[in-house]
Amino acid sequence: MSAAPPRSASNAATTSYGPREGCSIRRRSVEPQVSATTTSTPGPRGPGLRRLIGQWIGEHPTGQVLLFGGVLLLCGWVGSNTVQNMHRFGLTPGFAFLNQPANFEIGQALIPFSSGASYARAILVGLLNTIEVATIGCLLATLLGLLLGIARLSGNPLLGGMVQAYVELIRNTPLLLQLFFWSATVHALPPPRRALEPFAGWFLSNRGVFLPVPVLDNPPDWLGPALLAGLSLAIAAILLRRCLPRPIGALVAIGALGSPLLAAIAGGMWLHFDVPALEGFNFNGGVTLAPEFAALLVGLVINSAAGISEIVRASIVAVSRGQWDAGRALGFSFWRTLRLVVLPQALRTALPLLTSTYLSLTKSSSLAVAIGFPDLTSVIGTSANQTGQVLETMLILAGVYLTLSLATSVVMNLVNTRLALRG
Repeated sequence: MSAAPPRSASNAATTSYGPREGCSIRRRSVEPQVSATTTSTPGPRGPGLRRLIGQWIGEHPTGQVLLFGGVLLLCGWVGSNTVQNMHRFGLTPGFAFLNQPANFEIGQALIPFSSGASYARAILVGLLNTIEVATIGCLLATLLGLLLGIARLSGNPLLGGMVQAYVELIRNTPLLLQLFFWSATVHALPPPRRALEPFAGWFLSNRGVFLPVPVLDNPPDWLGPALLAGLSLAIAAILLRRCLPRPIGALVAIGALGSPLLAAIAGGMWLHFDVPALEGFNFNGGVTLAPEFAALLVGLVINSAAGISEIVRASIVAVSRGQWDAGRALGFSFWRTLRLVVLPQALRTALPLLTSTYLSLTKSSSLAVAIGFPDLTSVIGTSANQTGQVLETMLILAGVYLTLSLATSVVMNLVNTRLALRG
């Protein structure tokens, strides 16, 4: 019996067995063909200068560079003519006027100020007043808007209709007109001797709003630095809560702030309220809100709360009905379902719109100049009229409002990033 002739590798057959035992299927295996070796010539090491500029600038780099250069030349020509005109009127361009005495008074200031202080300090006083009214206004408008938005969805026709009428009235009338109305209302209040007292220790009069204020008795000198260190430690514990167990992080944050206060109380410090009291023709003690500040704050809060209430209402409606049913299935009440299930989800939808509302409120505070409140715009206007440095003061005003808006956007974007859904 002779041996079978050898088969080449290209014609080799492989045997594979099918599902039934003893059955074989012969198939031919195909060897890959080896292609001939090709030689390639190296190309350029990288794109040329024109292509690099095009990648950085965009299409048509030559035209864009020429356009940008033309804009720079135009700005330089306008700036040169502005400087020449200022010299013609005896004005020296620059910001040296900031060190000169302001020679005007500011009715309400968070820091000490007198007429002999510099323009820079006057602008700082106006900036602090703007930050104060914007911060308090955003907090109060958020609380009021949240309550109104929930009341709109309460199912009570009378309550819902009243909130809707309020929203339509406020959103369809100019803010400046509303500020005039609230300013006239505050100045129409009775004098201090017949002041209104809606709550114990709260007085409303045409001299302003007088409120009680908490005061610390015998605070130790080390309390301020200790609270600052405790606040830093609490913030660190909050930021590192993913590394620490939740109970430990909460105990660290509470202990960092509570320990200095407990130690100060043990050392004799105590808290009491300084309540305003009528003395002569005005009130003494407590904290005083000037009529202009009160009118501006009420106007901004009432106006912004109308928009926030609609944002809250729309965000709650956007949450699916199944979330309400899930809360009811767990045995939650209406308010507990709203607080623990619905509002956290609605907040993700409402936060971008709330950012726009906060920015609008901050910029709308510049209308305070119309009712006599010394905010940043009012102080800048007075400084421009007295010094003649209109261009410089307007640049300062624009830069400050731009900085405030960008800072607000950064903070709200960070909050929005942390609240965004993962995955």
